[in-house]
This record gives sequence, C-alpha cells and structure tokens, in this order.
Amino acid sequence: MSVQLRDVTLRDGLQLAGKNLPTQRKVDLVRELFALGVEHIEVGSMARPDLVPTMADSLDVVAALTAEERERVWLWVATPRHVERAAAAGARSFQYCFSASDSHNRANIGRDTEASLAAMPDAVAAAAEVGGRVQLCIATSFTCPFEGVVPLERFAGIVEDPRTEGAVDVVVADTLGQAHPAEVARRVALAAARRPGLGVVFHGHDTWGLGVVNALAAAEAGATVVDGALGGLGGCPFAPGASGNTATEDLAFALRPGWLDPERFGVLVRLGEEITAALDEPNRSRARVGARSRAEAFEWVVR
Repeated sequence: MSVQLRDVTLRDGLQLAGKNLPTQRKVDLVRELFALGVEHIEVGSMARPDLVPTMADSLDVVAALTAEERERVWLWVATPRHVERAAAAGARSFQYCFSASDSHNRANIGRDTEASLAAMPDAVAAAAEVGGRVQLCIATSFTCPFEGVVPLERFAGIVEDPRTEGAVDVVVADTLGQAHPAEVARRVALAAARRPGLGVVFHGHDTWGLGVVNALAAAEAGATVVDGALGGLGGCPFAPGASGNTATEDLAFALRPGWLDPERFGVLVRLGEEITAALDEPNRSRARVGARSRAEAFEWVVR
C-alpha cells in the first residue's frame, strides 16, 4: 500500500479553533512538517475572514514561502476570483471545493452546487495562466448535515461532469466523519475508476471513531493521498455535527510512510502537543496517548 500524507492543520484544523497561530508560526510549521517528510500541506483558505478569522492571513503565509515550497502546499478556493487573488500572492496549487449537496454548498459557499460546477472551468483556466494546478474537492461526498445521505449517483455525476476537466486530483471528503469503511472504499474506487488519469485524495474526519480505518480503506481502494491534522484538530463551521480531522499522528503510525521512523514520529507527536496547547484545544490523537504510555520496550514510545 503506497499512500502519501497531506497535513491540513493550517486550514481545516484551524477552522473551529477559538485562537489562531501567529503567521510566522504557521510558516515555521510548514517547514517543520516538510523536514519530517510530510509530502503535502494544506496551508490556508480564501474563505471570508469575517466568517473564518483564522484564515485571514493565508495569503501572507503563502507569500512567505519559497517558490519550491509553494509547489507542495494547497490553498482552499471556491471561486475563480479566489484563484486569481491567491495566484497573485504566489500560490500555485489550488483545492477548488464545493459540496455534493446543495444545502451544504449554500451554507458553506453561498450558492448551489450547479453554480460552483459551472464556474470551475474558469478556475482551472485562471490556475493554468500561472502554471498552477487544481484539485476537484467534493465536500459532503457521503453525507450532508441538512439532507442526510448523499446518493451515490449524485457523487458520481460530479466526478464525471465534463466541467471538472483539467483537475489533477479528486478529493473525496467525508466532511462529517459519518462514513464507514465499505462506503469509503466504494466511493474512492468509483472516483479512481471513472477518472483514471487523476489522483484520489481521501479527506476524513474522526467524528465516529473511524478516521484511521476509513483512511486505510481509502488507500486500499485506490486513494493516493490521505488528509490529517495534528492532534485531530478541525471541523467545518458550516456543518453541524462535524468534529476534528483524523489525526496526522494516527495516520502516520498506521500507514508507516517511508519517511517515518520512531524518532520522527516523536517529533510529530511533540508538534501536535505544542500546537494544540497553543490553541487551547484538546489533543485527540490516539497514537499520542500510546506514545506517552509507559510501554518503554516499544520503540515507538516517546520519551
């Protein structure tokens, strides 16, 4: 099983936090995670700062990174204008996101799903003008807080919609953390089969305690990248019932990417502890609990 990690602490992880991190700490965290070996990072969002104030400095973070670093960080966008503004700040990798359900898309973005789909070709064109790339991110790929289960046909129709041409990946998002492994495998496999030229990213939450097993199911079904946030931070402010992301520490321990060893795992655990403490947020990582146990004969225990 070969799958990469994307850390989303600085976007999804901060969305519900009552406190923010200083801009320079965000930049430093990007570099610390890259130094460990984490392959991709979601660095921020173009969401309205009055609605999601922790994202207000996202373009400042992008501007502080090197051109090489910007190639490996993703920025959440929802309109072509978002792409244009982000590109002017130096962003080159854009996660164009909208919801499979109209109700959540209206709550989150202020328009129905069809309007977001109709605008995607312009977002792809705006990214192409600066040599950038766009992911198709489908929020509420499984369930919606207002409509319930999202029909498989609805999800498949978006995956196959010709207006999404030009995307480099499909992000299958379990926004509420209500999916179970069999359904994760089903929808990830569908995306992989129907868009064979694209990568598949699984974005999971751990609301019902299935974050890690869902990520494993996604990887076995064809996902090339899975998302996590340090300490299990995060959730959607416009999705009642959503809780934190699957913890990056837990995913790393379960998936054992090639860059991970006990020493680097210890650094990752300490980073999660530092960031959650700075935000006055609970650390929900189960691997962190194990790492801080007294089972000292186990090499993954952090001393």
